[in-house]
Amino acid sequence: MVDVKDDMMNNESDTYGSANAADPKNVQELTQYVQSLLQTIQDKFQNMSDQILTRIDEMGTRIDDLEKNIGDLMTQAGVEGPDK
Repeated sequence: MVDVKDDMMNNESDTYGSANAADPKNVQELTQYVQSLLQTIQDKFQNMSDQILTRIDEMGTRIDDLEKNIGDLMTQAGVEGPDK
């Protein structure tokens, strides 16, 4: 399983380290630099958001499976389950 925090830290150091090599010389370059930086941050945020939502969906599926398995076990044992 990928550690999102470590992955983010590695990517940040790559992005910000390489960005400092091309310091902006005028207002237009500064504007482009800031826009590029903001786009990079937005892309990373979207990626992390997608990963979180995927993991939440996977957890929901696992919980549903667990509930079904518990219900099956209770039925096999002859125990009445709670009414829903």
